[in-house]
Amino acid sequence: MRGPGYLLRGLGLWRTRPRLMLLGVLPALLVAVVVLAALVGLLLTVGDLVAWATPFADDWAEALRGLLRLGLAVVVVLAFVVLASVTFTGLTLAVGDPFYARIWAETERMLGGEVPGSGPGFWRSAADGLVLAATGLAVGLGVVVLGLLPVVGAVAGVALGLLVSGWLLAGELLARPLEARGMDRAARAEVLRRDRGAVLGFGVATQLCFLVPLGAVAVMPAAVAGATMLARDLLDRPGRAPEWAA
Repeated sequence: MRGPGYLLRGLGLWRTRPRLMLLGVLPALLVAVVVLAALVGLLLTVGDLVAWATPFADDWAEALRGLLRLGLAVVVVLAFVVLASVTFTGLTLAVGDPFYARIWAETERMLGGEVPGSGPGFWRSAADGLVLAATGLAVGLGVVVLGLLPVVGAVAGVALGLLVSGWLLAGELLARPLEARGMDRAARAEVLRRDRGAVLGFGVATQLCFLVPLGAVAVMPAAVAGATMLARDLLDRPGRAPEWAA
């Protein structure tokens, strides 16, 4: 439960530093509009899509056929939400890199000490966003396949999608403060393992906020600030290799 606390601390900056947090609203809003438009399109066509994908059920009893297609429709929408959540973070960080870089830098200053390095930069953020989107697609497909299991499939798909996408979101948000300290992907993974519970809790709490309509717009800048705070605490834990500290 420590993880959501970092998100709450980031949300607290809306009260103490509202102008700083407003910097992150515009890119999040632009990406959110695109994602919501795609979701509406999916909701309008998911019935036809599921019927096309399950022609073998045409001769089943109406109740059984309806139950199967309803469950599959729920799983397809869930898979889209998982993909959209992960993709949203990568795209928003790439599109709004200059804005989120300032939020990150100001949060580092508030926590004390010099701002380390300059972060990954626009092109690196864009590349990481594409990698995250591809990973999200794979997770989304996995959720669809898992959802095909009878009885427990939909519930297991929801749980797995939430946990995996939450971890991916946290890793993407933590990338800037860790990369700014000269850490490569392997070094960042080691840092995240120091408190998997806090990292997962932070990521899942952030994703749950993203599921609320327009929640991502308000939460995204707070998530950047909260990730910076979490990264600082993880780095203070024992086990950091000396060469990373340079």
